[in-house]
Amino acid sequence: MNAAEVKELLEQAISLQECHVEAEGTHFKVIAVGDLFEGMSRVKAQQTIYQPLSEVIADGSVHAVTIKTFTPEKWQRERKLMML
Repeated sequence: MNAAEVKELLEQAISLQECHVEAEGTHFKVIAVGDLFEGMSRVKAQQTIYQPLSEVIADGSVHAVTIKTFTPEKWQRERKLMML
C-alpha cells in the first residue's frame, strides 16, 4: 500500500476538500481537510479517518496512521504557521 492508494481510499469514502498522505513503509501521515470536521471531537474526527482504512489496517498493509484533521479555515491558519 502506498500514499496514493491510502489517499484514494479516503477520498472515495469521505467528502474532503484536501487530503495529504505521506508514507514511510507501512506508516502513514494523513492531513485531512473538510467542513465535516467542524464541531467534531478529535476522537470522532480520527474515527472518521480510520473507518475507511480499517481493512488495510487489519490485513497489515497499513501498520500505523498519524492523523491531523482541519476545517478549511483552520487549515489556512495552520499552513500560514507552517510557512513561518
